[in-house]
Order: sequence, then C-alpha cells, then structure tokens
Amino acid sequence: MCDYSLMCIPNRLAKEKEELVLHRFPTGSLGFASPLDLYQVTGPVHASGGFWRTLKNFFSPPRMASVPAVCVPPGARLRLMEIPKRVQLDLGVSSCEEVTFTQLTAAVNTYRDAVRFRNGYRLRLQDLAEGVRAEVLDLSLAEELEPFHEERSRAVFGVR
Repeated sequence: MCDYSLMCIPNRLAKEKEELVLHRFPTGSLGFASPLDLYQVTGPVHASGGFWRTLKNFFSPPRMASVPAVCVPPGARLRLMEIPKRVQLDLGVSSCEEVTFTQLTAAVNTYRDAVRFRNGYRLRLQDLAEGVRAEVLDLSLAEELEPFHEERSRAVFGVR
C-alpha cells in the first residue's frame, strides 16, 4: 500500500476517480500524492522566482507543511499518464497505460510498491519519474500477492 519509507509520513487511502501524482517525499522516496494537497502546501508553481531567490531556496529551502502520501491497495487499477520516454522504450508501452498496482514482496526495508502493465512487465514506483500522473480507476479488485520470482526480474527497468 505504501512503501516502508513512507510509513513515517502522514498518509491516507486513495479514492476511486482520484487524480494522483508521483511525488518525492522528504524521505527521498517516490510515492503518490494528491495534486490538491501539493498545491495547498506549495502554492502555485511560478515559472521563475529569479536567480537570487532560486539560489536562496536551494541553500535554505522554505519550510513546508507535510504532504500526505496516498496509499493505493494492491489490485487497484490505475491509468498512468506521462510515462517517461525511457520507460516507454524499454518496456514497450505508451505514454498513457492502464496498470494494476501491486507489491513485489512482503520483505521489510525494501521498496515493494510497483505497477503491472498489460504486457506483464512490473515496474517499481521508484523506477518511474517524479511528476508521473495517475488516475485511480477501480479499487474493488483484490489481488493475491504472488511471491516475487527472481528469474522473472531481469527487465531493464522493471520485473516481468
């Protein structure tokens, strides 16, 4: 539902038809967040704040309230949008794909959240890029967690 690295972050469950975005949390891990929550915390994104403001924010970032992680249950169907070109080429997918949210393992202290494409490839959320958008299509499907098979994990960016 939420990777181990997001457990210390406030979180909530996803809702059907909700828009989500991959966000890099203060832990350094990628996870889903609501664009509305991000907007409320960061405000509108300005095209330029000027060189000195950018430099100041780099060395002394403004303090921000915490953005809650949005946890997606295994088996949920998502529509991923703005899939990075390198992932499209490596996995043979398009920029917009319907996927199933899954977990690769139950092991602790491991990134386990992933998506499964229709062609069978699985890709950890950590191997996607910040800013990839997702729409929650269906939360009603329950997926049986199948054991992680090392021999099927040899794709460049994903596991098959």
